[in-house]
Amino acid sequence: MKIRFPDRISVFTEKGERRLSVYECSVEDIELSFDIADSKLNVSVIADTTPLKYIKLKWLFTKDEYPLSPVKILGDEWERGYGAMEWRGIVPERCMPWYMLASEGSDSDSDTDGRITYAYGVSVRPAALCFWQYDAQGVTLWLDIRNGGSGVILGGRKLKVAEVIFREYRDMSAFEAGERFCGEMCRDPLTLPHPVYGSNNWYYAYGNSSHDEIIADTKIVTELCAGLENIPYMVIDDGWQKYNMDGPWFAGNQKKFPDMKGLADKIKELGARPGIWIRYLADTHRDTPNVPDEWRLSRDNGYLDPSHPGVISKIIEDTSRIVDWGYQLIKHDFSTYDIFGGWGFERPRELTNDSWSFYDRSRTSAEIVVDMYRTIHETAKDTIIIGCNCIGHLCAGLHHLNRTGDDTSGFEWSRTRKMGVNTLAFRMMQNGKFFAADADCVGITGAIDWSLNSKWLYALANSGSPLFVSCKPNVLNKSELEQLKNAFKIASVQKDRLVPVDWMENICPSKWTLNGNEISFDWFE
Repeated sequence: MKIRFPDRISVFTEKGERRLSVYECSVEDIELSFDIADSKLNVSVIADTTPLKYIKLKWLFTKDEYPLSPVKILGDEWERGYGAMEWRGIVPERCMPWYMLASEGSDSDSDTDGRITYAYGVSVRPAALCFWQYDAQGVTLWLDIRNGGSGVILGGRKLKVAEVIFREYRDMSAFEAGERFCGEMCRDPLTLPHPVYGSNNWYYAYGNSSHDEIIADTKIVTELCAGLENIPYMVIDDGWQKYNMDGPWFAGNQKKFPDMKGLADKIKELGARPGIWIRYLADTHRDTPNVPDEWRLSRDNGYLDPSHPGVISKIIEDTSRIVDWGYQLIKHDFSTYDIFGGWGFERPRELTNDSWSFYDRSRTSAEIVVDMYRTIHETAKDTIIIGCNCIGHLCAGLHHLNRTGDDTSGFEWSRTRKMGVNTLAFRMMQNGKFFAADADCVGITGAIDWSLNSKWLYALANSGSPLFVSCKPNVLNKSELEQLKNAFKIASVQKDRLVPVDWMENICPSKWTLNGNEISFDWFE
């Protein structure tokens, strides 16, 4: 299907649905507009006082647009993947955030002559939360332009909602088509000054750590990476602040992390780059000073409202402090959950419930989230930003890295296999196109058999994507430490290419190509 105007158009307000057409795109104080430029359909809307909720667009297949043979469909996820990304047949009710691919044939067949993959998506950082549906008659795009769970009140402002992109890719695998399409949707990914890899203490400490333990972790990773031109990161995860999983962020807890600047300096002195975790919007203990009630979300006042200028000022203050302490990587977490009140897998159609709004009613949820991401990026300057529980399509071009899947585990192999392998396979086509795609850590505690965990380590190290390892001291023998050392060496340059092969039949792919050569993994105990 080539890009063209939609055949069916609806706009939803708080009073219900109004059906329009490309020939009559106005009703009451609402006016939709469409124009095609650079092979993209630009969708805009103007309204004064009417609260707008959704725009629904449908393109019906013409006789020449029906797929020539049966197709399988792949969609993205709202934020992280949760181990369930997959190619499926036509499921009309299925909601696929951001983009979808419809492909003939299978990547398990190396002969790609005559294969077609159809791609439907929106450019990154739209002003709407977008999802697609595919049925036997055509494709549908839903544009959620709500403000929280209520209609946005534009006040006469023209909202550039989204750039819609259709593409057809011929004579190539579906994976290659997906890679190319991600490059079409994001023309401005951030460039990393060096490949990012190293240690993260979460998957063996789980928030129970200290200054001295971080120093010990740093010594382990720097010894394993000795002599490498690109030095590793040592990322301090949750637990350094006063309350676990909660603010405030102006100091470490005095008992275990008395000097956060001194800790960053020591990590650098030992030969690593210091990184740190933060959850900007959480204040459930209400212990952050000088935060009035109007800064808090109406949905849940334990979280701060990123539409409020005061909260944005606080994010700038917290980010600047961390940069001033000397941290060279900031991992910010939980923002999607904290803003919208749920996880992406719980909300396949809408990220949040109805009947609440942000402090600023004049902007869409997507605009507010993008503005928050942009604030962090611009304040951090040269500091590397990695998002976790962030919305990939909204942080692309504003974050250097993104955690593209839910947590793996240091204790439960089945969780690592489910979350990690699925994420690596199905989000790999975003790597280097949106950001560096982090499929999450290798958790080494001794609880998972090394014969299994080493496979995950090997896959990540050779994927050309970031590698982070959480290694509990004194659990690996000499041979295993040598494998870890080699993995860090490979990850320090990230020049390899790992591609899933049987991913159209298997949500936990076992067949891959590494730099064009076929390899296989037995992921099961």
